[in-house]
Amino acid sequence: MTLIFVYNASHTKGSFLVAAAHKIFSPTTYQCTLCGLTHGVLFENRSWRAFKKSTDLDLVFLHKDQFLKQYKSKWLPKYNFPVILSQDKDALELFISSTDMAKMKDVDHLIDAINARIA
Repeated sequence: MTLIFVYNASHTKGSFLVAAAHKIFSPTTYQCTLCGLTHGVLFENRSWRAFKKSTDLDLVFLHKDQFLKQYKSKWLPKYNFPVILSQDKDALELFISSTDMAKMKDVDHLIDAINARIA
C-alpha cells in the first residue's frame, strides 16, 4: 500500500514564501492543516521526519497542483485538500480526510492516526 499525502498548496517558490508568511502572521487561517502538522514555518517537523524514516510504508508527497495533474481523470472524486489517500494497485481510497486532519492538534496525533488505520 502507498499513502499519498496531498498538501493544499501549489508547488511553486512563490507559494512557499506566501505559506511561510501566512504561518507567521496568521497561522489560524492557514489553509493546509497537513502542512501545519508536518512542518514548522520553514522546516519539516523532527517527529515527522523520524516517522518517515522509520516506517515501512511507501509514502508519496504531492502538492495539490501536482496531484491533479498526475491523477487527472474524469472519474477522480472531488477531494477537499489537504488529504491523505491510500493506493493499492490502481485504486485510490480516502485514508484521512481534511476534516479529520483539522481535528488533530499536532503531528503526533497524525502519526497515531496513520498507525491506527494501518493496523
